[in-house]
This record gives sequence, structure tokens and C-alpha cells, in this order.
Amino acid sequence: MDATDVDWSMGSQASRLADWEAALAVGRRVAGPGVSVVAADRARMREDFAELVPRSEELIVDFTSLDPGGFRARPWVMARSEWIRANLRGLQRMLEPLAGRILAKQPAGRGTIRRKAVGAQAGALLGYVSRRVLGQYDAFLPPDDEGLLYFVGPNVAETERRFGLPPRDFRLWIAIHEVTHRVQFGAAPWLRGHIRDQVDRYLGTISLDSKELTQQLRRAIDEARSGTALRGMGALSFLLNPEQREIVRHVQGVMSLLEGHASYVMNEVARDRVTDLARMRKALAERRRRANGVERSFQRAIGFDKKIEQYDAGERFVRAVAARAGMGGLNRVWLAPEALPSVEEIAEPDRWVSRVAGS
Repeated sequence: MDATDVDWSMGSQASRLADWEAALAVGRRVAGPGVSVVAADRARMREDFAELVPRSEELIVDFTSLDPGGFRARPWVMARSEWIRANLRGLQRMLEPLAGRILAKQPAGRGTIRRKAVGAQAGALLGYVSRRVLGQYDAFLPPDDEGLLYFVGPNVAETERRFGLPPRDFRLWIAIHEVTHRVQFGAAPWLRGHIRDQVDRYLGTISLDSKELTQQLRRAIDEARSGTALRGMGALSFLLNPEQREIVRHVQGVMSLLEGHASYVMNEVARDRVTDLARMRKALAERRRRANGVERSFQRAIGFDKKIEQYDAGERFVRAVAARAGMGGLNRVWLAPEALPSVEEIAEPDRWVSRVAGS
């Protein structure tokens, strides 16, 4: 299916909240096509990931002793526009409950301009991210698509060319990272529902009352002026109320764990299987941090710079726990929501080991 051949009416409420066609159009303009990949190279990349993804799953299971569940991971090598479309679909599904609340308060026949503005904002954000992402495990796909992994072909090719990386080794390395996410959710069947509950809880806290929104904005301005520290939550979190900040901090801890664990596994499993691992790690770190002045300001506004720091902290947490409690102790993190580390425990792994792995 072409990226423009989409029926956006699937989410009946969310399709009235945002203009998803506009979102896709804006996203594609912001993203651009990326580097050119000739047909033969695209075919080779698909063949490589088709082989390397199942191989990665076997290596990960052997290293972690985690049970990935019944679904097998499988790759989809896609264009940036296809990645945007897939993630807009996910956003549309996620916003359905909130859309119902908003539309119930909105007079009939109103909101055309707002729909286009919301769509443009969503498209611009995803268009920007689509230029940077290499791979993704989408944990909230419909059941028939469970196990699907996205790899953005132009971004993979651009990184390989820019840093002179051996393609097959680099593809194995990033495949291990994304397949690790698939294994995490397979080993912890409760995790998907837990994250979704946090998202729904957050959406349920969003006020539709203009007076309350005005008060929240004034409070945000006062906190920004006073220099209130939000401990790595990004500038936009000044607009969050206390309950929302609590939810966001919890989700930050979970995401730090998931990304840190995936980075730890990808580096340990790849240690004797890919050439020049140190150069690959340096190249990926440089790619994550490469940005001009305007882009860096945007990254700070959406918390992207803090996100990178949280992922680094997550890998340090996982590595420290594995050293202190072994793989068996580390795997206790997947037992239940209560075993998840807080942001504070991510920074101080011994606290988590004492609370969970030492019990």
C-alpha cells in the first residue's frame, strides 16, 4: 500500500479530532525522503533483516533466558513516509478516548481549523523523528501484527555510509536492539497493558476547561521563572499538573529501563559477533546528538535531549544490576509492575536490588 493510500476514518472519533491526511502530508514534507537507496540495495537490506531478526531472537533468548512468548519477531523495511503513516495510525488509536471527550463538548460543525492544526503539529513531530529513528518495535499494534519490527531503510543506509560501517554487522547490531524490545514484552505479558493504562490515565487527566487550562499555564510560567527543577522532564512538562508529572516520571522510569536493557543486551550479545563494536557505538551516539542550534532548541522543548540521557542511565542501571545480582536477579524486573524501577532507583541501582532482587 502506498503511504498516501490510507483510510483515516478507522478511528471514528479521532478522525474528527485531527486531520490525519494533513498530518501525513506535513510529516512527509518535514521528513524528506532521506538518502537514495537503489532497488538492489533495498532488496539486500530486506533479505538481511529477514535473516538477522530471527537469528537475533535466538541469541537474545540464549543470553537473557527470557521467554519471548508465542509470536515471532519479523521485520518491515520501510520508507520514512511509511514509518510516519504507521505511527500516525498508532496515535489515532491512542487518542480515541480523549477525542470522544473533546467532541462531546464541541458544538456541531465547528473545529475544521483546529483539526488541521492538530494534524499539522502531529505530522511535524513525527516527520522530525522519522529522520532519526533506525528501528522500532511497536508494542501497540493490533493482534494480527504482533511481533512486527520497523526498520527505516534510508536512515539505516545513511548511517552506514556516513560512518563507513559494515552493513551486515551494523544491521545485526540494531536488529538485536529492536528484537530485545519484542522479547521484553513477550516475557512480561502484563507490560503492554500497564503502559497503556498509564497513557489512558494521563489522557484522562487532560482538562477541557478553559479556566483550568489558563491557571495551569500561569502556574507553568511562574515555575519557569522561579527556576523550578523538573529533573529531566523537558520544557513542555512545565505545562503538566502534579498528577500528570507523576505519571510522566513513572513512564520515564519504565522507558529508561526498556531502552537501557535493550542497549545492554545489544552490546553484550554483539560483543563477539560484530566487528568494531566500539566504532558503531560511537557512531550511534554521534548520530543521536548531532543537531544544529534550531534543532537542538526543538530537542530541548520536547525533551529529546533528556530522553538520550535517560537511556544512558537505563543502560548503567541494567549493567550495575546484572553485575550485582546476575541475570536471574535482573530478570526479576519483568515479574510485575511493582518490580519496575523508579526514576530514583534507575539512578541508584542498589536501591532496586535491595527492594526487588534481594528479596
